[in-house]
Parts: sequence; structure tokens; C-alpha cells
Amino acid sequence: MRVLVVEDERRMAAALQRGLQAEGFAVDLAHDGEQGLHAARHGDYDIVVLDIMLPRLSGYNVCKQLRAEENWVPILMLSAKDGEYDMADGLDLGADDYLTKPFSYVVLVARLRALLRRDSGRRPAVLTAGDLTLDPARRRVERGEQVIELTPREFALLEYLLRRRDEVVSKSEILEHVWDTFDTDPNVVEVYVGYLRRKVDVPFGRNALQTVRGAGYRLAGDGG
Repeated sequence: MRVLVVEDERRMAAALQRGLQAEGFAVDLAHDGEQGLHAARHGDYDIVVLDIMLPRLSGYNVCKQLRAEENWVPILMLSAKDGEYDMADGLDLGADDYLTKPFSYVVLVARLRALLRRDSGRRPAVLTAGDLTLDPARRRVERGEQVIELTPREFALLEYLLRRRDEVVSKSEILEHVWDTFDTDPNVVEVYVGYLRRKVDVPFGRNALQTVRGAGYRLAGDGG
């Protein structure tokens, strides 16, 4: 899933980016409130991690403006302020969650995944396609009762395709959500789809991961 981190302390921002990428998230950074607001308005993000004390425009104002524009992207606020009124202010302005610094990285990731699951209609806790299942919280993939070991990138790719199951998704969409960028060679998508097929389809005689010539890829909702 694609995450926007708005944090002016660059070392912390870079650390968050590395950690979240290791968990399979695609991560973009913004280092002040105006950059963050622009990115959140125009980027296709699944969640925003938003510091409060930002240059040029505070996190409170970023959140307030997004909600005024009826942009309902989930927002997790980060702050060195731990007072109950500070937390209440953030939540009252439309943030979905609030975490104070310093924080446990394990808790941050768990909070993000909880926010992504909150809309149970669009984001079920466990993603399924026939007997193929992926549990984002447990980082576990199974075909029937067989556990399948995936690398973080393979896991992120499968998660994205499962969330878009039965839809045709282009290489550019996959690059944006799984690789953070359009600059990566598009052929890397084909390579990783091949890796996934050899793990989730071929050993089970299935054809869930389908190539749609000239358009992209589709994961069959029935599991192939």
C-alpha cells in the first residue's frame, strides 16, 4: 500500500521510509506542510503519516484542509506533544489516529495496518482469492493449508493485486504502488509476476496471475 510520510526531521523521515519499505509499503516523503498538502491532494495514497510541528503549514492545518475538501485518506498524526488536548485537537480536526514521539516502530506499523483494515468493505482483514489467502497483519500467505514464503516485495505485489482482484492493473500502477516510482524499469514488474507465479500458481496447478496482453495483469478472484 502507498504511504505518504510528512515529516520535517529528515533523518526520522528517512528511517520511517526504510522501515516501512521493509514491511512492503511504498513510501513517499514530504518535508513541510505545504509539500505534504500538495502531495496528499494529488497523489493516490492509501494512508498519510503526518507530523504536527511542520514548517510552512502545521499538520493540524494540513489535516483540516484535506477534510474540508472531503479528502478522506486515513491520517495518522505524529507529535512530540503528548497532552490529551493535543490529541483531542488532532482527532477533532479529522485525524484517524495519533501517536506520540518517541514511539514503538512495531506499534506504528500495527496502527497503520489497523487503519487500512478499518473500512471492512474495501479492506478486509484477510485478503482471499479462492483458496489463496494473504493476512497483512501476520505477514502470512497460504494456498489451502500450504504456507507460501514470499520476499517483502513479492508480498507487497501480491497484496496489491489481491486488493484489486479481478481488475486489470497496468505496469505503471503497480510500479507506483509497489516500487514507489515510475522511474524503475517496467520489466521488473514482469519479473516479479513470474516469481509469484512460480510460488502461488505453478506448484498448485493454478492460473490466478493472468497477463492481459497490452494492458497489464489481473489476479483471478476465484484463485485460478
